[in-house]
Amino acid sequence: MTGGVVELRVHGVSGASVAEVLDRRQIAQVAGDRSGGFYRPRPHCSDTGGARGVTLEAYRWGDLPSGTVARTLALVFLLPFLLANVAIWMRPANPGSEAMVRSLCRVLALTLTVLYVLAIAGVALDLIAWKCMASPRCLAGRSWLSWLGGHPVGLRLAVLALVPAAVIGLIWRVSNRPGKTFEAFHAPDKAVSGHPLAAVGQWDAEPLVGRLRSIHVAAAFATLDLTLLAARAATGASAITVTLAVVTGVVLVACVALLCAPPIIDRAAADRRLDGVTRTLRTTAIILTIVVVTHLLTNPAPWHEGGTLPGYDATLTWLFVTQTALLAALGVVLLWRRDRRRDVSPLFGLGALVIVATAVSLGVAYSAEVVYRVADFLDRDLPTGEGIATGAPRAYTWAIYGYFRAVLITLIVAGLMILISRPGRYRVAAAIVARDYPDPPAQTGPRLGQVRQAIARARFTEKLVPLAVVYGCLAGLGTATTAIGLLELFPSDVIERYARVPADVVTFGIAFGSWLIAAIILGLIIGGMFAYRSLPFRRHVGVLWDLGTFWPRAAHPFAPPCYSERAVPELARRITYLVSRGNAVLLTGHSHGSVLLAATVLQLSPEVGSRVALLTHGSPLRRLYGRLFPAYIDDAALREIGSRVGWRWVNLWRDTDSIGGWLFSAHRPGERATVDGPPATVDRRLRDPSDVVTPPSDSVPPPIQGHCPDESDESFAAAARELVRRLGEPVDPPATAR
Repeated sequence: MTGGVVELRVHGVSGASVAEVLDRRQIAQVAGDRSGGFYRPRPHCSDTGGARGVTLEAYRWGDLPSGTVARTLALVFLLPFLLANVAIWMRPANPGSEAMVRSLCRVLALTLTVLYVLAIAGVALDLIAWKCMASPRCLAGRSWLSWLGGHPVGLRLAVLALVPAAVIGLIWRVSNRPGKTFEAFHAPDKAVSGHPLAAVGQWDAEPLVGRLRSIHVAAAFATLDLTLLAARAATGASAITVTLAVVTGVVLVACVALLCAPPIIDRAAADRRLDGVTRTLRTTAIILTIVVVTHLLTNPAPWHEGGTLPGYDATLTWLFVTQTALLAALGVVLLWRRDRRRDVSPLFGLGALVIVATAVSLGVAYSAEVVYRVADFLDRDLPTGEGIATGAPRAYTWAIYGYFRAVLITLIVAGLMILISRPGRYRVAAAIVARDYPDPPAQTGPRLGQVRQAIARARFTEKLVPLAVVYGCLAGLGTATTAIGLLELFPSDVIERYARVPADVVTFGIAFGSWLIAAIILGLIIGGMFAYRSLPFRRHVGVLWDLGTFWPRAAHPFAPPCYSERAVPELARRITYLVSRGNAVLLTGHSHGSVLLAATVLQLSPEVGSRVALLTHGSPLRRLYGRLFPAYIDDAALREIGSRVGWRWVNLWRDTDSIGGWLFSAHRPGERATVDGPPATVDRRLRDPSDVVTPPSDSVPPPIQGHCPDESDESFAAAARELVRRLGEPVDPPATAR
């Protein structure tokens, strides 16, 4: 179609089908592929458009962040990496904090890679090679292990070192694939907008991800080398052992130094000088691992057997101490650099700290649970002191205790916040209902109560901000307490001595915490698989994956790939094509779809933007993204988006929506907007439900929509018709952004 109006609809994280988005049964794909494509009603259908003269089209991106069961498993176990990657985008709006926040987030992300390597080494080297293979009772009936039992310790460690090395190689290989998947979707050659949000669509992340990948692979192999060398040095370090340890330390220091130099690591894609440095560092670490394994096989010095793998527990504990120090440093930077104006510091300026502390806490919990579950599998009720019955490292015991404590206290605080905030939330909800439904019939009392309850629940979203800060602080404190493991004490010993709590109670709590972690991991796996097979289920669970993978990988290269690297340029290209054919384009985005469109509008040239209108509904741009990512989505970004579309922008919101909300002003019909000028015309609040009285043609009252899409509502159709009319009015193209 040329010379008309195309209404391009973009769905949210609910993963609605194209038929639902277009409200048509017969559809056909007109561009894109199976993962992300553009669809229209079939030409022979009796109704192929929306309003008169408007052609409907939908962009379905829901399969970009989703995939197979294997992909879901990867998302679950790489969730700490994903959270660490999101944290780097949550810096304060103060530009002076960017370099420090980037450096600290990237080093913390590196510690997660080191932590995973130590966990795998703990299973392969400590539990199996060092403990189980030294115990005939542990090897009995296990032919898959006994073939190596009885051999020299050096040989056992060298052979089992292939396990963590293989895992490192596998994740290295898998993380290479996403860069090839989206290589056909390039950002614009010339930046149109200077706002930081435009980086989501303009940034070709693969060069940076490649550099980070090389650094993390180098650090992973260096961590494996240090673990082996620490065990070898327990009975006397030879000159070769010391030399190898020094070289390994230099590799790790080089990795950290590169991550702490954002101007170097963030160089443009065309600047390939650093790529050779990072690849050389990676190659050096791999060669060094081969040399270390050879050293284990050829060194004739005796081994000190028994107990835990020498140096492993101390290495693990010092890693936790390092993570605690980095978290404390990040907190200081965020507090020092936060915007001190009133009501403009979301999450008290600690958003990045909260998320990265959660990532560290989850990574520690994952690692501890893996080691504990394997130890439990191998144990077989062996006598204390024999084989693996000596127990997992103390640091993991403290880690599980800290995680359990953080979850338990957070749940208690959440319960108290629900009870304390309930009267206030219900008072506000009652006032809204009284204004929306004056003089209701007596029989509508139960329905009015349901509406009040829906509004009160929706308003609890704001209470999640301090709750997230509470959990982040507790998670960081939990990591800090692992340092007590350096004193060779267990939680039961300390708590019994100073708090007078029986050791059995503490031991039970730690065991319960371990099973709680296992249940959470299992729940995430099941939830992730069902999220892509059940649309209603995905509305609740799939949100985590879709929101987390929206941001490009800038901290951890092994995080799941970013789908916006394809979706935003693809949308910009399609809109530009439609406008070049003489069409005007009405963009409609629900929920997270409005975020995609916000980033897309910043990619459009002024000539294209002058032929575009924007209709958002259930949008979390201000309510969630503005709080979590203040440096990228703020009032300036929203105003630039409005300017680029000539303020042909309508945002529909409801009080019953727990995710979406207003963008510029929360005024209701009949009230004066809190802003002046064109922004005052953007937000339009919808009464929800439309009525509390059952209509004569129905047996139930109108439903409470909440966060549901609005495409079938008359209010949506009316706003769309208005914007289509305004697209026909002559306007000057917006000025090029600063």
